[in-house]
Amino acid sequence: MTTLANKVALVTGGSRGLGAVIVKRLAAEGAHVALTYTNNPDKASEIAGAAQALGVRALAIEANSADPMAVAAAVALTVAELDGIDILVNNTSVLVSAPVDTCDMRTFDRTLTANVRAAFVTIQAALKHMGPGGRIINIGNLATEHAPFVVGAVYATLVGLVKGMAYELSLRGITINTVQPGPVDIVDSISVDLAKTLPGLMAVPQGDGNEGIAAMVAYLASPEANDVTGASLAIDGGFMPRVDRFKTPVFP
Repeated sequence: MTTLANKVALVTGGSRGLGAVIVKRLAAEGAHVALTYTNNPDKASEIAGAAQALGVRALAIEANSADPMAVAAAVALTVAELDGIDILVNNTSVLVSAPVDTCDMRTFDRTLTANVRAAFVTIQAALKHMGPGGRIINIGNLATEHAPFVVGAVYATLVGLVKGMAYELSLRGITINTVQPGPVDIVDSISVDLAKTLPGLMAVPQGDGNEGIAAMVAYLASPEANDVTGASLAIDGGFMPRVDRFKTPVFP
């Protein structure tokens, strides 16, 4: 499939997990891909190599998404090395749980910075180079709709940010959307007991799940999604939380 032939994509946090699957899916669709990483250059090079094996250009860039200068440099390098940027996938986030009455500002600020500010900074940098037909796709989390703890609800701020940008960017021919993965993408960052509980709250068990999420990203990046913007799209196996099922502690 080459629905994204000759397009250039930048995927933040693209060296592992869902980000790596997205990189390879976009490459399979024909897009040249840059990915950012923070800690593991060998893994990042491996994913870039897997993309190149699909017949596209790819590069790995060390950049902390919370650092505006690093983000701007990553975008600039993408544009210089791959001749532009058409698709931005924001895939860096953290999930932190804490009760409202004891949540300290350091925890709250860390969540806001990683999940909202980082996305805004990257979008702002990419828009300086992105023309009509551009695609911005943010990877959120089921916590946006179903957070059983207050700090997780910070994700909802990202959805509001996307909706607020949608009309303005439409005037430039650019779409912006949020994809909300289900529990499959967060099980490594929560307690073992809670991880065992979550699949029982899904209408359709997702198994690996990342391939389906990457497919949605590829669709939103494609010309077929030209009239989809400002949307929050759940790929969560029909996650239907029930408060009475959360008997195990949510907080670490």
